[in-house]
Amino acid sequence: MAMKAVNIAELKNHLSRYLRAVRRGERILVLDRREPVAQIVPPPKDAESPWERLAREGKVILGTQDWKTLRFTKLPKPVPIQQVLDEVRGDR
Repeated sequence: MAMKAVNIAELKNHLSRYLRAVRRGERILVLDRREPVAQIVPPPKDAESPWERLAREGKVILGTQDWKTLRFTKLPKPVPIQQVLDEVRGDR
């Protein structure tokens, strides 16, 4: 597959389109006045997420919530935010 070359203005104007192409495995060469300045490539298949890296380094603990199944429920009646803030601040 040939690498696409795109100037910075075109990349800025259509960033989502180029990122979708990268997600499909394409490589994008970024040009500034016809001079290559960067290359956008897909991450390696086995790349860990930034959160996984931070967890491995012991800087964060990953949660266990399955966000795809999280459901929100409506409160029975509206809660006046000023009243809540006054109650919280009253403890100070």
